Amino acid sequence: MTREQYILATQQNNLQRTENAQLYPVGIYGWRKRCLYFFVLLLLVTMIVNLAMTIWILKVMNFTVDGMGNLRVTKKGIRLEGISEFLLPLYVKEIHSRKDSPLVLQSDRNVTVNARNHMGQLTGQLAVGTEGAVFGHSVETPHIRAEPSQDLRLESPTRSLIMEAPRGVQVSAAAGDFKATCRKELHLQSTEGEIFLNADTIRLGNLPTGSFSSSPTSPNSRQTVYELCVCPNGKLYLSPAGVGSTCQSSSSICLWS
Repeated sequence: MTREQYILATQQNNLQRTENAQLYPVGIYGWRKRCLYFFVLLLLVTMIVNLAMTIWILKVMNFTVDGMGNLRVTKKGIRLEGISEFLLPLYVKEIHSRKDSPLVLQSDRNVTVNARNHMGQLTGQLAVGTEGAVFGHSVETPHIRAEPSQDLRLESPTRSLIMEAPRGVQVSAAAGDFKATCRKELHLQSTEGEIFLNADTIRLGNLPTGSFSSSPTSPNSRQTVYELCVCPNGKLYLSPAGVGSTCQSSSSICLWS
């Protein structure tokens, strides 16, 4: 093969390779290219929507460096302002309102506050329902009062009601009556002092009446004056009044009481 023939054959091979390269282009064309552009555009729109939603949530929830919404995180704890709703149990060490502002706990049903020890046992409970406040254990407070024009009622349906204080207990009703009722016995006891009953009128109702037969009375006479007597055990009873005292320690009321 001469030199001219070799050069001619090499040029033909190069031409064939160039034609073959044009027949198989490299890249993404046609429907694949359109799908790729569509997915890239969809991803961009999704990112923009997510960014807008994140900014909107931050704006609505009022997120700041100190907290979010009405909740503020301070050095002394958490500060909550305004009206808030708790759907799950709330465990805190202390709850107090701002100065000169009331603290309101509101619920559609009952409001229950539990106190537990380190073992998780219930040591005290406060339940506020439609009938008032129910305390599961003892309560320590300097003052108990009702709302204006409302009655204050302290009762223990199945147990005893005890009020005690180192310097005394004062119960007063400035614009109404004071009533103390019980099913069994009512004890007024003073170990080192006296019991004062200071009123314009003192009435003791449903006292039993004893009998006194030392001075005969006519059957037509009606007894209207009685003497208040006290048995050795402290029970009170009435005895028909006479010239002298008609109280007898051996009265049937004292013996059978």
